[in-house]
Amino acid sequence: MAASRVASRYVKSLLDLAIERGQLEEVHRDMVLFDSVCRENRNFVLMLMNPIIKHDKKREILNRLFSGKVSELTMAIFDIITRKNREPLLPEIARGFHRAYNKHKGIGNASVVTAVPLDNELRETFNKIARSISGEKEVELAERVDGDLIGGFVLTVGDQQVDASLRRKLKVLRTELSKNPYIKEF
Repeated sequence: MAASRVASRYVKSLLDLAIERGQLEEVHRDMVLFDSVCRENRNFVLMLMNPIIKHDKKREILNRLFSGKVSELTMAIFDIITRKNREPLLPEIARGFHRAYNKHKGIGNASVVTAVPLDNELRETFNKIARSISGEKEVELAERVDGDLIGGFVLTVGDQQVDASLRRKLKVLRTELSKNPYIKEF
């Protein structure tokens, strides 16, 4: 069975269990913390993926890092997953849980790429636009800066993309000018 399918089954089970026990917010906070650790520490992820390191040692490392910082339910999940030798799935489970949480809560996802960092006013404007496109009451906006855009923005909400970047406008202009028989080079 593909790893992503296995991870999605763990995500669904964990989501259902967290809802049933009334610990959804705690477990979500724990999974966000775990995902943050994975994103900031490549060696930690490599340790989880390493087949040479024994599962007991990985469980011990997880206990030392997260015991007292995450809920008992999250620690129990870590324990179950390491006992089943599935700890390489933990980063994917954490990311998948966040997506499932957002879906459960009706929180949409959007991303915006700009040439310069957003200030609070622009951030709120993009949030409003993303909410109106997605139809969701709340949207989680991921921001990225790309100086190659020159100016403008690229907003992605679901499968829709609004590309209002100067880079795109220049590309369109270049294409139009190249079709003009009176202009030899451009």
